[in-house]
Amino acid sequence: MKFVVASDKLHKHLQILSGVLNNSNTLPILDNFLFELSANKAVISASDLETTMITEMEVMTEDEGNVAIAAKLLIDTLKGFGSASIPLTFKVDEESLAVEITSDQGKYKLPGASGNEFPKAPEIEADNEFTIDGGTLSTAINRTLFAAGNDDLRPVMSGLFFELHEEKMHFVATDAHRLVRYTREDVKAGNAGSFIIPKKPLNLLKNTAAGASADVTVRYNESNAYFSFDEIRLMCRLIDGKYPNYEAVIPDDNPNKLTVNRDQLTQSIRRVSLFANKTTHQVRLKIAGSELHVSAEDLDFANSAIERMSCNYTGEDMEIGFNSRFIMDMLNNVSTDEVIIELSAPNRAGILVPGEREEEGEDILMLVMPVMLNS
Repeated sequence: MKFVVASDKLHKHLQILSGVLNNSNTLPILDNFLFELSANKAVISASDLETTMITEMEVMTEDEGNVAIAAKLLIDTLKGFGSASIPLTFKVDEESLAVEITSDQGKYKLPGASGNEFPKAPEIEADNEFTIDGGTLSTAINRTLFAAGNDDLRPVMSGLFFELHEEKMHFVATDAHRLVRYTREDVKAGNAGSFIIPKKPLNLLKNTAAGASADVTVRYNESNAYFSFDEIRLMCRLIDGKYPNYEAVIPDDNPNKLTVNRDQLTQSIRRVSLFANKTTHQVRLKIAGSELHVSAEDLDFANSAIERMSCNYTGEDMEIGFNSRFIMDMLNNVSTDEVIIELSAPNRAGILVPGEREEEGEDILMLVMPVMLNS
């Protein structure tokens, strides 16, 4: 079995697939890329059993067959050729399955294995299907995934909740301390439905779907989801379980509204939080009239800092504490000049929204729970 391919093109495709690979696999065959050859085409796969990613590319070959090639060694070899487009000839020994790569500079031998040992990608039979722009999908993941949890005891909160309605779609992430609901009114799912996707396939999608030349086709059933765009296919196992009723924790009545410059608030919290307690990361917002005071202190080390800035505020004077890391994450995932923070009481969740819509058809709401203020 033999095929010829340009080093830079192959490296680009394998770099995309490499995000699937684990450092330790239960099956040794998963440390390999699966190459499946047909006339002038190679279908290349990587899998960790939970997530499978497949890409197609043109190669020069008249052969048919498959072989599994050691992934890390192959990528490191291709990396050594740099950005130059070097023709590489791959020859697979039919008996030993050893792979010999020949270039103008020399020869390189890699171990191979039977492609028949590689786990088959799950076949997804589902009536549930919709399409979404690749850039929109990537933005939705970027805007929300930072708020997903890491608690193994609550796996449903460690992924991203896709909630489909006929005329819109919600993307929701929460770790019980903060919550982000990103809505797209320009995505028509057709049928109502929902599913929860783990972080790993989402990170793969956000890096690859953003530059897709065509819409992403999404299919799903009770246990798996399938994403297809350009020459890439991704299948992943869904997180089993019922997502919490997130709407119930979003307060309806927030009479106190703070409008403030996003960059100024971000920089102020970044500076002041250096003086906060290293366990609680608490920063205090004190709002009175048109002034906002941002302060923090660490009583154990007698550290403290306070800054003042102008703002636009309607409501009763208030003092409320938040985890600075949570607030910073939210501010960094908004790009408008101003943000609005809606508050009701010092012991109730605060809501952060952009000062204006960043894109047509999108709506974003971020919720953060307060922390108890030091007396």
